[in-house]
Amino acid sequence: MKVGYKLIAEAYSPQELVRQAVRAEEAGFDFVEISDHFHPWFDSQGHSGFAWSILAAAAAKTERIELATGVTCPFVRYHPAVIAQAAATTALLSEGRFTLGVGAGERLNEHVVGLGWPAVRERHEMFREALEIIKLLWTGGYHSYDGRYITLEDARVFDLPETPPRIAVASGGPVSARIAAEFGDALFVTEPRTDITEAYAAAGGDGPRYAEIPLSWAPDEAEAARSAREQFRFGLTGWKVQAELPNPVNFEAATAFITEDDMRGVFGIGPDPSVHLATAQGFVDAGYDHLALINAGPDPDGFFDFFASEIAEPMRALKPSG
Repeated sequence: MKVGYKLIAEAYSPQELVRQAVRAEEAGFDFVEISDHFHPWFDSQGHSGFAWSILAAAAAKTERIELATGVTCPFVRYHPAVIAQAAATTALLSEGRFTLGVGAGERLNEHVVGLGWPAVRERHEMFREALEIIKLLWTGGYHSYDGRYITLEDARVFDLPETPPRIAVASGGPVSARIAAEFGDALFVTEPRTDITEAYAAAGGDGPRYAEIPLSWAPDEAEAARSAREQFRFGLTGWKVQAELPNPVNFEAATAFITEDDMRGVFGIGPDPSVHLATAQGFVDAGYDHLALINAGPDPDGFFDFFASEIAEPMRALKPSG
């Protein structure tokens, strides 16, 4: 079992996220992963730095900890050739510690370039083409590609690592789980769903299985619940909502009636280690072995200390029940 830490790009400044990456390495985490957003979920979060610059700075300031995007949409806002180059450079700067986490994106971040937001079936086809282009460019040399949706013309990524980065494909259901098995080296999810792991395995997927574990630590349970609602209530809307709303104001409206008790039903909340371990156990039981801990609580440094002293070893020792 590997345990990672979520760098929440919507809630903290770029400088603070680099500091947190360093602290995560000091606390003993195995990896960090960062959201790649143009907008935050809520205006009140107040941040949304460029993930690739933050990863480069984190690579320079750390030595051991692995780095990942969690996740990047490699089409619409970006062209996949740009992501192929960015990921290759990040892998070089981190000396092989980088994993490219990719997904089919959200309107929140992708509509800003004015190209519209396709229906989900079309997005999955664009996603497939983008992954084909990325992997093609990582083979070296010049390449062109004429897809139904995406075109590549006479392009080459000159600086390539000796071993290409691992690709972890985000999945919200069986269709994208099959894409993960076909084009990726790993699976990435935000829910403890066995139908996703089963579809991934049935399609031949046998790589690491990343999952974001929703936690909110604070010495006071009520403060942890308040902070979880403030920062992460968008997560309770589900992907069909998260992928479609265009701006933070829409998420403010869509989540107005989500309560702190609603957050308690999903997040491990408060100071009790057993609560956090029980939340992680649900993902382990569903077949996930790379646990990226989200801390929606108000005190990152307190959480790092809590992790190192209370839950690091017990969490690494978790095994599927039965």
